[in-house]
Amino acid sequence: MSASSNPMQVTLPRRRLLQNPPHWTTVLAVIVLLAVVAMAVFAPLLANFEPTKLNAAMRLKPSSDTYWLGTDSFGRDLYSRVVYGARVSLLVGAGVAAGAILIGLPLGLLAGWYRGIDGVLMRMMDGLMAIPGILLAIAIVALTRGGLVTVIFAIMIPAIPQVVRLVRARVIAAREETYVDAAVLLGTPPAKLIWKHLLPTTIAPLIVQGTYMYASAILTEAALSFLGVGIGTEIPSWGNIMAEGRLYFAINHWLVFWPAIVLSLCILSINLLGDTLRDRLDPKMQGRNA
Repeated sequence: MSASSNPMQVTLPRRRLLQNPPHWTTVLAVIVLLAVVAMAVFAPLLANFEPTKLNAAMRLKPSSDTYWLGTDSFGRDLYSRVVYGARVSLLVGAGVAAGAILIGLPLGLLAGWYRGIDGVLMRMMDGLMAIPGILLAIAIVALTRGGLVTVIFAIMIPAIPQVVRLVRARVIAAREETYVDAAVLLGTPPAKLIWKHLLPTTIAPLIVQGTYMYASAILTEAALSFLGVGIGTEIPSWGNIMAEGRLYFAINHWLVFWPAIVLSLCILSINLLGDTLRDRLDPKMQGRNA
């Protein structure tokens, strides 16, 4: 096998993605995700009111023609707040997944190729993974000023070791391949070898891992907001909508139900999409599903 045969590893996952028609659950998951994205993008057009507009005279009203999902304890339209909450969730998920991959990918490549760096770097990653992610996120938010950027950073830090360990494992496995040995014998500089031969082997697993991190980040942000240490109440998010609604759950359980059901559908859809990508991009899963 020559050093030039490696590009096939990039084209084969693309062929596997287009090989078989998607399952109906995958189609449904994509439809739900597109609906959530549309909610976030077109929130000003879809919402009936400003999500932060107060109306004390309309507190805790049931659903009606004017207030489709009713109002919260401050008279704010619940439907509008749920729609705008999609913006926060999608932004947090994208920020965490992108940030963790951008930081973890080069670290994983270095750890997998350079044995001298591997020991020190992986002990640091083990130390981070020893701390529960939610507790580390709470500590970071508590020590800094709360806000959207802070929450994204706090959730991203525990996710970086996952990316580093994944990329490192793929690089170590690829390092033993014949085409890598051929590239080394041909005198290929390490930087070019990593970029041309090792980086492509990490693309497929990173895509799959990115979907899971996206869903996990959305859930973690909701948990932080629900606990009162996430995004401030001035910014509507599904987590803080549920946190405010739980105080009035006995009076109007819909205050918690609607943001919870949208949150659950969003996370379930992302995980289903991640499972589909895993099955189609991982050659080992191809034989198992046949």
